[in-house]
Amino acid sequence: MSDPLRTPDGRYIVVDGVVWRATRPNLSNEERDRLVKALMDARRAVGAGKRAADDAAVAAARRAVDAAKIALGERGPVWWTDGAPDWNRYKVENTPYAGWWAGR
Repeated sequence: MSDPLRTPDGRYIVVDGVVWRATRPNLSNEERDRLVKALMDARRAVGAGKRAADDAAVAAARRAVDAAKIALGERGPVWWTDGAPDWNRYKVENTPYAGWWAGR
């Protein structure tokens, strides 16, 4: 499987024509790996909670997913410092990346 396409500034990946905030580039490989493992564990816990019909477990697991994604920089405050707005979850053609997308 290939890596997803990144916007020229590296802030987003593009999946099915939608921009998604990329992981913070200043994370060490070890920290990123630890956070991705925590994210995957939490996602598995969401599924397990759903299969067990345990609403409390699902809620706790979803909080863990959110915490991991915030730590990775994919949610919460943006990780860049130049004041540029966040285009997370927008269709790429509705963002400043539309020209780049059309011309790639």
